[in-house]
Amino acid sequence: MPLITTLFGIIQSLLTLYMFAFIIMAILSWLVAFNIINTQNKFVYMVGDFLHRITEPLLQPIRRILPDLGGIDITPVFAIIAIILVRDGLLPTIFQILVG
Repeated sequence: MPLITTLFGIIQSLLTLYMFAFIIMAILSWLVAFNIINTQNKFVYMVGDFLHRITEPLLQPIRRILPDLGGIDITPVFAIIAIILVRDGLLPTIFQILVG
């Protein structure tokens, strides 16, 4: 039982961190779009590149399904909602089934 509980906690924490990666990526893209920060700064570029690499695998399938809204990208909102549904809905159900 303690192993399942620990694993459940780790998965929940990782999903929460992944959700925050989407939020940080959205804020970073706004800051770049409004010329508040510049991607020619090496640190900003590295952070943006890292966030892009970890968020794109989930965003690409969502972008294929959603229609193009012009300059507005709402796929991170749907990704965050999906993560919340998995973290707060699906995982506790699986945990209850495993623990009994």
